[in-house]
Amino acid sequence: MGKPTGFMEIARAENPYRSEAARLHDFEDLHIHQPADARRAQASRCMNCGVPFCQSDFGCPLHNLIPEWNDLLYRGREREALARLLQTAPFPEFTGRVCPALCEKACNLENAGSFAYGKAVPGKAGDGDGSNQRFEARHLALTNRDNELYLIETGFEKGWIQPRIPRARTGRRVAVVGSGPAGLACADLLNRLGHAVTVIERADRAGGLMMYGIPNMKLPKSVVERRIRLMEAEGVRFLLNTEASPEITSEYDAVALCGGAKKPRALNVEGVFAVDYLTAATRAVLSGDASRITAKEKHVVVVGGGDTGNDCVGTALRQGCASVVQLEMMPAPPVERAANNPWPEWPRTLRTDYGQLEAIHRQGGDPRVYETTVKRLLPGAIEIVKLKGFDPIPGTERILPCDLLLIAAGFVGCEESTAATFGVERNKRGCMMPEDGSHRLRDNLFSAGDMRTGQSLVVRALADGRAAAAEIDRYLRE
Repeated sequence: MGKPTGFMEIARAENPYRSEAARLHDFEDLHIHQPADARRAQASRCMNCGVPFCQSDFGCPLHNLIPEWNDLLYRGREREALARLLQTAPFPEFTGRVCPALCEKACNLENAGSFAYGKAVPGKAGDGDGSNQRFEARHLALTNRDNELYLIETGFEKGWIQPRIPRARTGRRVAVVGSGPAGLACADLLNRLGHAVTVIERADRAGGLMMYGIPNMKLPKSVVERRIRLMEAEGVRFLLNTEASPEITSEYDAVALCGGAKKPRALNVEGVFAVDYLTAATRAVLSGDASRITAKEKHVVVVGGGDTGNDCVGTALRQGCASVVQLEMMPAPPVERAANNPWPEWPRTLRTDYGQLEAIHRQGGDPRVYETTVKRLLPGAIEIVKLKGFDPIPGTERILPCDLLLIAAGFVGCEESTAATFGVERNKRGCMMPEDGSHRLRDNLFSAGDMRTGQSLVVRALADGRAAAAEIDRYLRE
């Protein structure tokens, strides 16, 4: 284990945010990355619990060997720690940046107190020194996400990450449709198992939602490109600007559909879907040109209180919006865990994420308005109404200025076009989930990730992509 008394002597310390005053002027990395001694100190807090919930089904979907690599990191054996991490984690540079850290919420130290991740002190924003992440003293969980990010980035920096080319090839060919987290994870493992893998992607760059759906400040696109180049060096072929079809995939021994759950949930009013807005913003960042959909000098209203809605808030502020409001149909979550939401479950509690913190800094208040939805569009404005459950409350209507309405209300399954092209029936959730719960749809056709399970987390998509790869490998070797 780490230092036996580490968790009692050393306080939890995440990589802090850059100050809002600084980061609102660019799309660069949100965080200040701490040096090696800080990460080793944080790793020393791991207790190597008898029952490590961090790597259980409540914690990491990849079942990362967290106590083992934390101990190695604490002892300064960084290369060994990285090797242990890579046994289960295909892309720690992604999960180390965008994963909500299920493992930390399931940490036994978390059970000693209450969840308060990202909770801003009421009435205060950042004070300009990067200390805008404030945590209650009782919040004790390990910083696994920052630790794994440190290990993988150290590996790249020191040249430890090199192409791992299979010693032998099986002669079998697999087409992976979609290059998001599930597609990349599936392709990565199949390639390591010796199969010839081609990833078919309709966009001009590989990465799926990690390239165009997640803003650059959360996941720098140079990080995604670096991994794609590495996979190419390992033998994975990427076929870009290509719409997959049975005609294209007929020459392969197996096909994995990993196209994601891209069908956005619509509202009763017209607006711009969040994924289109974020894609345009990222394309502009990469090209250096103005975005074709911009919030500059506009009053922006975001409908949806999840991660995508928060990304829209942060992006709109960086583009120089006049104001931003975020509407959420549900009530505000409780600050502390409810009795029916015990540890080690994911805590359904109030979080104030980076975008909301930035809005507090810029506008002086939290942009979120709970139990509210859009009633109708007006010229340069919208009419909103309070809700009781999902029913409008008469007499609670009010007008908000609105030049850009962004819809971030989630997704309702995969696109009909993909299902129709491959002749697959979608289930009630709009997904390609085989009836037996496997990944095999029929014959040599498989599905994985959000396309199979519905909208979820990057880390869950990675795990499902790897599970699909293992199933495809068994099929190919029968």
